[in-house]
Amino acid sequence: MSLKSKLVSSYLAFDDHLDDNSPIHDIRKKAIDTFEEKGFPTKKEEDWKYTSLNAIINKDYSISSKGDKEIKYEKVREYFLHDIDSYKVVFIDGVFSSFLSETSHDGLDVCLLSSVLSKEKYKAIIEAYYNKIASKDSITSLNTAFAKEGAYINIPNNKEVDKPIEIINFSTGNETALMMQPRNLIIVGENAHVQIIERHQSLSDNAVFTNSVTEIFAEKRAYLDFYKIQNDKENASLIDNTFIHQEQDTNCNVHTFSLGGKITRNNLNFSQNGEHCDSTLKGVTILKDKQHVDHNTLVNHISPNCESHQDYKGLYADSSTGVFNGRVIVEKESQKINAFQQNNNILIDDNATVNAKPQLEIFADDVKCSHGCTIGQFDEDALFYLRSRGIGLKEAQALLMYAFANTVLETVKIPELKRRINNLIAEKIGVNIGFDI
Repeated sequence: MSLKSKLVSSYLAFDDHLDDNSPIHDIRKKAIDTFEEKGFPTKKEEDWKYTSLNAIINKDYSISSKGDKEIKYEKVREYFLHDIDSYKVVFIDGVFSSFLSETSHDGLDVCLLSSVLSKEKYKAIIEAYYNKIASKDSITSLNTAFAKEGAYINIPNNKEVDKPIEIINFSTGNETALMMQPRNLIIVGENAHVQIIERHQSLSDNAVFTNSVTEIFAEKRAYLDFYKIQNDKENASLIDNTFIHQEQDTNCNVHTFSLGGKITRNNLNFSQNGEHCDSTLKGVTILKDKQHVDHNTLVNHISPNCESHQDYKGLYADSSTGVFNGRVIVEKESQKINAFQQNNNILIDDNATVNAKPQLEIFADDVKCSHGCTIGQFDEDALFYLRSRGIGLKEAQALLMYAFANTVLETVKIPELKRRINNLIAEKIGVNIGFDI
């Protein structure tokens, strides 16, 4: 039985265990119908031209885990931002872990989506926000059909959250192959400020396929910093769908650090729905072996007098593959737009591959928009200069890599997180630079 057929048939049993009076019952039913009609995307579709899911979907995944859901903190401590205090919403094989989490209802909501979906007092929230900006493509619809758990974060107006919020999904390997579909709903109220860190982490070498969807609503004058850490095992694959709806005068920043995993697909969609919005999309990718990362971004400038800035850096070794498919749309009424898009890549080895497709679709005439893409190798003159100063080849390459990635790293606003990412990058390139950038 194909994975598509298994998922469609499993939905019937999944639906039987749910409350028929759930406010999202009809949404689920329409979503599974969409997935059944469209199936998994293939390379025949333009948005998936450079990424095949065949290596993922040919496995017999368990749709839910039946094993022990408890793990000791010492086993996973390294995956937390333990240098400072933070709110934590932690899931083990898709099940909430109260032991590892630190949630709150004190002046803000940092809790579970399942509570929101099941309680009458949250009905208005569901009707106003849930599944309102998520696309209706097959992969997102698959998540919509099966999603029952994830993080719910609601920051009230004028609230500046005093510490970061971490959303972490662990897979234990209790199943030979496991598919997880977490769903997050994040609302940042007017003039509110929040920093959020998201991570998906496998704890074994067993296959895991995560299909994640996050909907983010930034109300007027809201400020959001969102960090995605992707450094998973070689048999872990991730499709990460994030949709951000911005109102007037909002500032939303997303940093994506893709450092490991079998196949990673990042679908990042911004919609600017008021004047003076600022959207920042930055990423660093470091791959080796046969790893594959696909960054698919969309910024839709619907309102005038807005800005967007994209800066993605990629370092590819061995036979790894990188994809950047960036799209900026400027609607006819959206004058005075400043949109910048840049994608720079270094191929460390001859067998590494990068496919880049930056796109601008401009229907207004008073805008400032630019895009650029470079694919090359290490600067031989720079390497020679460093080596002539007594620096070894590996260390010289590492220094150039750090300098190359610095435009992304320098905008990380959590110092402890920045040090953690520096250490991860040093580990990936196999050196100890001995300083922070």
